[in-house]
Amino acid sequence: MSVTKITIPKLSSLHVGSVKIGFPIVQAALSGYSDWPMRVLARRHGADYAICEVMLDQFLVQLRDRKRTSHFLHLSAEDHPVGGQLMGSEPEQFAAGAAKLVEAGFDIIDINFGCPVKKVLGRCRGGYHLSQPKIALDIVRRTRDIVPSEIPVTLKMRRGIDDSSQSREHFFEILDGAFAMGIAAITVHGRTVEQKYVGPSRWEFLKEVKRHVGERVILGSGDLFTAEDCLRMIAETGVDGVTVARGAIGNPWIFKQAKHLATTGQLLEAPTLFEQRQVILDHYRLAEELYGPERAGTIMRKFGIKYAASHPEFETVRKAFTSAKSMAEWKSAIETWYADDLPGVFPEGRAHKAQGSLECG
Repeated sequence: MSVTKITIPKLSSLHVGSVKIGFPIVQAALSGYSDWPMRVLARRHGADYAICEVMLDQFLVQLRDRKRTSHFLHLSAEDHPVGGQLMGSEPEQFAAGAAKLVEAGFDIIDINFGCPVKKVLGRCRGGYHLSQPKIALDIVRRTRDIVPSEIPVTLKMRRGIDDSSQSREHFFEILDGAFAMGIAAITVHGRTVEQKYVGPSRWEFLKEVKRHVGERVILGSGDLFTAEDCLRMIAETGVDGVTVARGAIGNPWIFKQAKHLATTGQLLEAPTLFEQRQVILDHYRLAEELYGPERAGTIMRKFGIKYAASHPEFETVRKAFTSAKSMAEWKSAIETWYADDLPGVFPEGRAHKAQGSLECG
């Protein structure tokens, strides 16, 4: 399939500090989603880097070696390089949480100043820090100080709390201050915290930010649901790479599609139902390995909803996965709806529009 409405940008290999990543289209942190199985599948389909779901500093400081919570810090050889994302309110405790991520073996520590969820903001976490540059930069400084120099520290931001002039000033104060303290890269989401996920992501702001920082590494985020979206953001804004968030849930093929499009100028077809079936079964087996057979079925329901978006009978398949709780019920749904190797469809964000988003970034 030819692509006629996108300029294929010349892509450079992405480096974050001392960590060589490679292809500059990577998987973002997704609260409640980007666990070890999702990251591994993204890696197998072309993502050279992925970030773990965001963790609270307080949770990490108090974390004990318990089976029910061990999945949060689970890594494997296939998972590297991998980022650990951290969120919190108190600078000192934030730094202590970062030390826990280093101890667990994460290659990059990512600070979340972007989450727009109401309960997070109410506890002075995530995007709330964009309203208080001094505390935000104290968190950055303490985190950079406690993390060994060979491990890069990165930052995730939105373009501000809102569109006021004060919010803009705070954004650039934090951006410039963080780079001055040794932050290796900053991801910028083109929406404000106030917007949450309503309205378009403002890509022109990303272009402005990249021009402002020059050679510093900026990654873009927001409204990336197709391979074309990913390459178009790089082409239009000049950012060094992009992090795919909601567009990667139940859609690990987006990374393979983006690599193929960047290399050939041609878009791969959507995965067939047999290709989808294999990945869904692989995801379930990985979930069983991580969570155990008793918990895997319930955890996989939210992923099944997203995988269903690539099926031509999206609504019906989605309902089948919603009700499935055990491996037997999953196999029954798969045997029913993935029995013939029919062409798949591109989800283009429809599953996420139907279900809302649990992304925290």
